[in-house]
Amino acid sequence: MYNSNEILNYIDDEGTVKLLQKMIQHRSYSGEEEELAKFLAEYMKNMGLDVTLQEVKPKRFNVIGTYKGSGGGESLMYNGHIDTNPVGLDWTVDPFEGKVDNEFIYGIGVSNMKASDAAFISAVKSIINSKAEIKGDIIIGLVIGELEGGIGTLHLLDSGIKSDWFINGEPTDNSLLTLHAGAFEVEIDVFGKSRHLSKAEEGINAIEKATLVVENLKKIKFSNATNKRYKELNRLNIGTIRGGLGDEYYEWRIPQVPDKCTLKVALRYAPSQTKDSIVNDIQKMLENISSKDNEFSFKLKIVGEGTKPSMGPFEIDEDELIVQVVKGAHEIVTGSEPLVGDIKPYKYYGTDAAHLMDHGMKGIVYGCGGKYNTMPDEKVELKDLKTTTRVYSLAIQEVCSQAINDINKK
Repeated sequence: MYNSNEILNYIDDEGTVKLLQKMIQHRSYSGEEEELAKFLAEYMKNMGLDVTLQEVKPKRFNVIGTYKGSGGGESLMYNGHIDTNPVGLDWTVDPFEGKVDNEFIYGIGVSNMKASDAAFISAVKSIINSKAEIKGDIIIGLVIGELEGGIGTLHLLDSGIKSDWFINGEPTDNSLLTLHAGAFEVEIDVFGKSRHLSKAEEGINAIEKATLVVENLKKIKFSNATNKRYKELNRLNIGTIRGGLGDEYYEWRIPQVPDKCTLKVALRYAPSQTKDSIVNDIQKMLENISSKDNEFSFKLKIVGEGTKPSMGPFEIDEDELIVQVVKGAHEIVTGSEPLVGDIKPYKYYGTDAAHLMDHGMKGIVYGCGGKYNTMPDEKVELKDLKTTTRVYSLAIQEVCSQAINDINKK
């Protein structure tokens, strides 16, 4: 178990940081991943991996790197995305420099999730350089479009690429996330009747009626959460409200009573629930408002239904091999037990782990970063980057040295 003295001696921390800096310097907003994908493909080829650039959409590529084991062993896939959020306001450092100081490395997407991606690549490099005996294949699946519902991972899976186990490197501050919510969004249109304010008594103000929706959403309890942990996964956010005249929401004619107001709501749900059950609960809430107010009129729909994938809930038993392996590796590297389970705030993430589980794989969500994620001057602590690289290295060795017949998978 965990031949740590040999493997960890082959980790190149300076090389990991340099790789991560190069990744940050390649801007890779969703839809703009091409140059980073080609850079990583070349980097992994030079490591000795079999590499495929998998075109998901025009000029948008997944990067698949495979290191073949000797045969007869358990395979492990690392799943991480290379697309990032755009840069917002209030940055004080260059988001594309890859600045490093004594504690941190900075850059857009460094936490979500280029640091974990770089850590896994470096971990595989340590396996190769150490000439460790690996029976099962190691797959590095770096995908586009995770921020678009996981289109890259779904394409990878639909192409037939699978493994026995996976590690998803979303930023959990080195906690082992074994349960997280499913994520989707709904749109609620509230309709009114327009009149000039001189005849406002004859109109129905859609914005005012929409406030009834806000009040009731704040109090809603969703059905089918079968235990306390599942109930705690339920969460919503009213992300946008737009009101005005007509389908264009004309805003310049303020004396007119607005006849349309639209709310977009982000939702989180548990494994015992479904998108349909959540939508039905909201539908009943809206119908209840309508039964008490005959001027209340609405339309409810799922955002992107049929055009954009959504991320389902993820759950794995804490006794599974991959959970115990990563937990044990973390303890060896840090000398302390990691947090394991439905950890806040990570349990409200949407991740590609659910897509992987839906295709018959079992895995864990574990990565560096999180505390400074999705904020100005996004950064990752260097010590956490080092920890993650070492944990990944030990986990790869442990899983992929296992003979298939030695594993009693549930």
